[in-house]
Amino acid sequence: MFQRRKKGEEGKGNRPKPSFRDLGRAIRYLSHYKRMTIFAYLFLFISTGAQLMVPQLVQNVLDAVTNGMIAQQIGNVPANFLPAVLDRLGWSAEQFDTFANRPEVALYWAMLFIVIFAVARGAFAFSQTFIAEQVSQGVAFDLRNELFEKIQRLSFSYHDRNRTGQLMIRATDDVEKVRGFIGQGLLMAVQALVLLVGTLTILFFTNSRLTLVVLPILPLALVLFMVFGAVAQPLFAAVQRKLSRLNTILQENLAGIKVVKAFVREPQEQAKFHVAAEDLMNQGITVGKVFSFLFPVIFLLANLGQAAVLYFGGVQIIGSTLTFGEWQKFSLYLIYVFFPIGQLGFIISQMSQASASATRIFEILNAQNDVVNKPDARGLPAIQGELAFENVTFRYFGSGDAVLSDISFVAAPGQTVALLGATGSGKSTVINLIPRFYDVSEGRLTIDGIDVRDVTLESLRSQIGIVLQETNLFSGSIRDNIAFGRPDATDEEVSAAAKAAAAHDFIVGFPEGYNTPVGERGSTLSGGQKQRVAIARALLLDPRILILDDSTSSVDLATEATIQRALDKLMEGRTSIVIAQRISTVRNADQIIVLEKGKVVGRGTHVELMETNPIYAEIFSSQLVEDAVIDGEAQEMEATQL
Repeated sequence: MFQRRKKGEEGKGNRPKPSFRDLGRAIRYLSHYKRMTIFAYLFLFISTGAQLMVPQLVQNVLDAVTNGMIAQQIGNVPANFLPAVLDRLGWSAEQFDTFANRPEVALYWAMLFIVIFAVARGAFAFSQTFIAEQVSQGVAFDLRNELFEKIQRLSFSYHDRNRTGQLMIRATDDVEKVRGFIGQGLLMAVQALVLLVGTLTILFFTNSRLTLVVLPILPLALVLFMVFGAVAQPLFAAVQRKLSRLNTILQENLAGIKVVKAFVREPQEQAKFHVAAEDLMNQGITVGKVFSFLFPVIFLLANLGQAAVLYFGGVQIIGSTLTFGEWQKFSLYLIYVFFPIGQLGFIISQMSQASASATRIFEILNAQNDVVNKPDARGLPAIQGELAFENVTFRYFGSGDAVLSDISFVAAPGQTVALLGATGSGKSTVINLIPRFYDVSEGRLTIDGIDVRDVTLESLRSQIGIVLQETNLFSGSIRDNIAFGRPDATDEEVSAAAKAAAAHDFIVGFPEGYNTPVGERGSTLSGGQKQRVAIARALLLDPRILILDDSTSSVDLATEATIQRALDKLMEGRTSIVIAQRISTVRNADQIIVLEKGKVVGRGTHVELMETNPIYAEIFSSQLVEDAVIDGEAQEMEATQL
């Protein structure tokens, strides 16, 4: 089952390959915080330098102890032989006096400097880590804001092709992976490089022959680093894709929990989630297998190098070409050589994850928007509201069969144009073209004779009021939702819009009135209440063009009649495009456009179409009895209320 689903995974052929170039692009965001970044890496160099001084001071301590012991032993040598012994040891008379009588002086100085360098290392290491964390959080902040802005501005066609859960993962988990590498992994990599180069330089000048024993280990570690980086990166990219799929299933089920429960689909949805979770787990295990092999190999290289140094260093000590203090210093510096090699596994892991995530982030930031402002786009002036479709043809994603074919009609200022047709006839596509949620494939769409593609999106949409069939409210108060398009609106203007939409009475019925929280996606309001708030939101803009997508579909009969009367009054003087499923709601329109399979098959008033258009007449006949019953019930309910 798992293999079959894997072969059919969506978009596999079009998926961009992970690239370290994208990680480099993310790292360049550090330029937004140049000063802090410079300080972080300056402190890194200082703390690493302090760390490199400690083995030398340890040698001084050991040499002081050893020299003191030797000085005490040769103190019994006859005076006439003493100069020859001191010459053999390379000591001056002053040094011999110090070693013999004041050996603790060297110890005190060495211990003092060890403490000083330890404190300096600790202070600067803390500073570098703290500043690097601040900078990485700033980079994450920039990336998240750019992602959100890009997602907000991407056209509907992009969102048609991408799932919400995938976009959420990229703006949260993927950004965090990049932030973690910039804040920790990159700093660790630079520190490892500085430590390695500094240590090898010191070792070479201390004992070049013994240093050459260590050098062959480093190219092997570098090759290992490159191989595992190339292997791990696509594995982590697959982890993020599978995590996105899991998140998508979770998001869809939480959003549609009522539907799941209503259709008793909990077992099936649980099984779907189980498959996605198992898929993610298996991919995580695959990554774990790779890295369970990587770390032992790295430590094997380090141990081989240490064994070689122990052997050749022991030979030099036996041959009296290496002192005990020099050997101890070399052993401590050797740790600084193998420590960065041991860090390779962690650095590879973070870099691979960050690289895969950076590719996914910049896939969004690089996405081409199908609907954009022209370079020379101008603001749309205050409009009269003449709307014209001129031989408009539209195809989704620029290819395939036409959803609309050669659509032409003109809505004069102040006219109400009703769109009528079966599901899939193209009604929603027509209204989506007006505010440029999509751009026409052929032909043109004009407002007051101006092609909508020649003006800025902001100036166009600010003069269009829209009430969609699917009502979306945002977390916050009822007032916030009504004033969504005009946050600066006064309370009186908000109240007037609510009254016009027949929403004022139920709003003031709440204990908190207009300050009542609507809950997530308007969960505290009924369907009809949400619809009326959405209508008030559109009306507050006082638009010259009003689009109503079956805006009374979620209200009861009495409320529908009330809203319809309010809309009839408010549509006066505005160009209104109305979609409705029932003829009774559009029969008084100035024009009725009948659509079938994306083509205009009828145009005219209700009376004209009844006489000339058999499709319209058939729809009317099929709904006549139903509408008569509905109208009678509505009138009865109104009379009861009166």
